Amino acid sequence: MATRGLPSWPLADAAPEDLPSAEGVLLDAVRGWVEATRSGGSPIAALRLPLATEGLAAAAPALDALLRALACPGAMGCRLCPRLTPAEGSLLMGIGLAQRATRREALAVFLRLAPPASAYAALGPALALGLILRRGGLLLANPLRANS
Repeated sequence: MATRGLPSWPLADAAPEDLPSAEGVLLDAVRGWVEATRSGGSPIAALRLPLATEGLAAAAPALDALLRALACPGAMGCRLCPRLTPAEGSLLMGIGLAQRATRREALAVFLRLAPPASAYAALGPALALGLILRRGGLLLANPLRANS
C-alpha cells in the first residue's frame, strides 16, 4: 500500500497548546505513555490520568494496545517538547481517520510509523479507540478536511 499521496495533517508542526482539545488530550496521554515506557514506569497508568480528566479512562487499554502495536516510542516527543514530532502528527492523523472508520487511509498513515504487520495490528485497537472516544463525546478533527 502506498503511503505517498496522503495529505499532510494540517496541524503537523503545531505546538501542543494550539491543538484542538481532543487531540491535546490524546497527545498528553501518548507522551505520558512514552515517558513511562522509557523510565520503566507503568504505561497504562500514565495513559489513564489524562484520559480520566475527560471521563475516558476506559480508552486507555485500546490506546495502549495501539501504541504497543506500532512500537515507535523513540519517534515520539517528551512531555515538554515545544512542537509535535512527525510521528505524533501521523499517529493523531491515523487515530482521527480510524475514528471515522476510514480503515484504508488510517492503515496508510500507520504504515508511515511501522512495518506492515505492525500497522495492521494497530488498526483494530485504533478503530476501538475511535469508537470509545466518539461514544465518550471526544471527536477528533477530520484530518482530510481543513474545516472540520
